[in-house]
Amino acid sequence: MVILKSRAEIEEMRRAGRIVAAFHQAIAGMIRPGVTTLDIESFAVQFLKDNEAKPYTMGYNGYPYATCASVNDVIAHGFPSAQPLKSGDIVTIDLVAQADGWVGDSAWSYAVGEVPVEAERLLRVTKECLYLGIEQAVPGNRIGDVMHVVQTHAEHNGFSVVRDLLGHGVGREMHEEPNYAHIGKPGKGFRLKEGMVLTIEPMLNAGTARMTIDADGWTARTADGSLSAQYEHTIAITAEGPVILTEI
Repeated sequence: MVILKSRAEIEEMRRAGRIVAAFHQAIAGMIRPGVTTLDIESFAVQFLKDNEAKPYTMGYNGYPYATCASVNDVIAHGFPSAQPLKSGDIVTIDLVAQADGWVGDSAWSYAVGEVPVEAERLLRVTKECLYLGIEQAVPGNRIGDVMHVVQTHAEHNGFSVVRDLLGHGVGREMHEEPNYAHIGKPGKGFRLKEGMVLTIEPMLNAGTARMTIDADGWTARTADGSLSAQYEHTIAITAEGPVILTEI
C-alpha cells in the first residue's frame, strides 16, 4: 500500500533530508586521493550522532555500515573499505538518515582527483538524468513519464540504465511502496499523487546494464567491469510541483 503524506508530515521529513544533504556537502571536501571510504564511514557515524540522527542502514537486513561506498565498477551497496581512493576513481556514497521518526535517502557520485573524460561525462549525464526525472514528477503524470526521460537521456548519450535495482517510496521506513525501475514508457505505470514521497535515483553504466552480486551478498557490480554512477534525491509530490527533501 502506498502511504500518502500530509503537508505537515512532509515538513516533518525535511530535517532528515537536510541532515543527509549537509553530510554530502561536508564530504565533498573530504573526497580526494588517499582518503578511504572507511574514513567517510567514520565521519558519517559521528555526523549523524552530532545531528541527533540515526544511521538507518546499520543493521538493516544485516548490512553492517551507516554508508554504502561504491567505487568505479560497483553500482551500489559497496562496503566501506580501508583501500585508499586514488586519482581517477569515481565513488558513490549513499546515506540514509533517520530523524524524528522519518527517513531521508540520498546518494551522490564524486570524482576523486582528475578523472578520465568518459568518467566525467558519465557523472554529468547521470546527474542530468536525476534532474530531468524530477521535473516530470508532478501529480497526474505516471511513473513511466518520469523514467522515460531518464532512460532516453541516458541511452542517447551512450549509457545504460540499471534495471535490477529500484527506486522506492520513503517515509517512516527506508523502503515503502511503490517500487519501480528507472526505465519506462510515457503513460505507463502508476499515477503520481500529491503526498507521495519517492526516490529518484538513476544508476547509469558506461557499458552493459547487467550486474553481478559479490559473495558478501550486497555489493552490486557491472557485469563487464565498466564504470557506474548514481545520483539520488528523496522528493515529495505536491500540487506546486516536486519538492526535493534531500537538499539544503
